[in-house]
Amino acid sequence: MPLNFKEVDGVEIKARHTASCHCGAVEIELSLPDGLVDVRRCDCSLCRRRGAIAASVPLSGINILRGEDALTLYQFNTCTAKHYFCSHCGIYTHHQRRSNPEQYGFNVACLEGINPLKIEGIPTYDGVNHPADRE
Repeated sequence: MPLNFKEVDGVEIKARHTASCHCGAVEIELSLPDGLVDVRRCDCSLCRRRGAIAASVPLSGINILRGEDALTLYQFNTCTAKHYFCSHCGIYTHHQRRSNPEQYGFNVACLEGINPLKIEGIPTYDGVNHPADRE
């Protein structure tokens, strides 16, 4: 069952919450009326290496406020997922999901005021054995 959170360590998840990369070149606004939805890790080769905790929003749930020109796109394997990183500091901010291309996954650690290390019991999705890899 997916994990959802309205607050993390006493900090409320705002309905419109700002997120940014480490250097601040990229700033996005996320629509989070239900808080953090489907909080997870993934064990695919990329996610294992980046170690991020992700949550989901519909494609309409992300508004890039600043730094769209600073974002770098990375794709691999089936090239369905689109992973975005700040070209200055290298922080992963968000990705269009392979398992649901109608959603973005975003890096919970980029949310202003939120410490993802305070979230307990985060499930790990099986990205190594993704159904799209078997087609």
